Amino acid sequence: MTTKKPVITFKQINALAIPAIIAGIVEPLLSITDTAIVGNIKINSTESLAAVGIAGSLISALIWILAQSRSAISATIARYYGAEKLEEIHILPAQVLSINLILSLIVYVISITFAESIFRMYNAEGLLLNYTIQYYNIRAIGLPFTLLTFSIFGVFRGLQNTFWPMVISIIGAVLNVGLDYLLVFGVEGFIEPMHIEGAAIASVIAQITMSILAFFFMLWKTPFRLKLIFPLHKEVKQIVIITINLFLRALSLNVALYMANAYATSYGEAHIAAQTIAFQIWLFFAFFIDGYSSVGNIVSGKLLGQGNFNGLAELSRIISKYAIVISIILAVLFFALYKPIGEMFTDEKDVLKLFYDVFWIVILMQPLNAIAFVFDGIFKGMADATTLRNTLIIATFIGFVPTLLLGDYFQYELYGIWLAFTVWMLFRAGILIWKFKTKILTQNITNE
Repeated sequence: MTTKKPVITFKQINALAIPAIIAGIVEPLLSITDTAIVGNIKINSTESLAAVGIAGSLISALIWILAQSRSAISATIARYYGAEKLEEIHILPAQVLSINLILSLIVYVISITFAESIFRMYNAEGLLLNYTIQYYNIRAIGLPFTLLTFSIFGVFRGLQNTFWPMVISIIGAVLNVGLDYLLVFGVEGFIEPMHIEGAAIASVIAQITMSILAFFFMLWKTPFRLKLIFPLHKEVKQIVIITINLFLRALSLNVALYMANAYATSYGEAHIAAQTIAFQIWLFFAFFIDGYSSVGNIVSGKLLGQGNFNGLAELSRIISKYAIVISIILAVLFFALYKPIGEMFTDEKDVLKLFYDVFWIVILMQPLNAIAFVFDGIFKGMADATTLRNTLIIATFIGFVPTLLLGDYFQYELYGIWLAFTVWMLFRAGILIWKFKTKILTQNITNE
């Protein structure tokens, strides 16, 4: 009797997931580093921390919106890789990177031009508004570089390689942390303390460095080159369609993030400061679990290229199991470090009290997040952007928004915001599981 060989082993999962986790947490790590260091500035620390939270929210929103082509290019390359036809798309990455560069520059110019109006929509005013604009105007310089880096990471993912993105991310993270300390607090006799501006400059230097390294490793370690050749590849149209759907999905996602920060700001500066800490930790969890989600993204595209739908079903079960276990381990660790984590970000008593009041919700929702993120990755790998778009629209406007409004009506404040996030993730996980089972069942019936 022969034992059925699994579609992917534990060793193979971790060979892809661990480097992807390290690469994935770099962007939230940049924000967490800024948050932790800025929160310990002795002058106007609450306003500085709140400013980083508001500006960081917009930066994260723009990156998530603009970086959707990463999933599209990753899924496309993975499909051709699975079908052993990579030579047919040798001109595609350079074309997609060029489109992304133009798009990111346009968004950069628009966001800088209307920065004050945008941040007033977050209910920021006075010193908080000034700090937010000051931080954003510098940090936004890194947007085009981050988008190009993420796009190249998508190329590597499509080739089933998460190692080089990990190397690039480690270098970027180490550089950012070191520069944060030097520029924010200064070095007596050498560098004057730059406070919140220093944090933004540190992040930009790290992002530019990562972009340069990403181009270098792409040319060295992949079969693709940067020469722009016309006409456009036939897959560009499909990538653009997928990207537009994922763009609309990201807009829905960012409606939730914007409303959460706008309502938190309206409750007071201590509230948005506490919300900033809680959300940065939520992002860290999200990008950590995204390492296992990326395995679903990477392998599902390859299995789809092979027409292996039973393998897709098995993949979803295996990845979900490991992601849930990892999320529980992280949750236990964060509960054990409940107090020290808050104190790492700030020593403001009113901010810490608000943070500790809701931190337990952030931790407990992680296994639910793990399931949602895994199926998110699988649908991205299958290039089913329509389902992902519709899921986020439903989750945001039927789940998140009504719950947030109810929480505000009953004056739950930060409790209401995190209850809304929990309902949001319930919708996302539930819809994707249902759609995946329906899709796999339909494909298996068709094949029979």
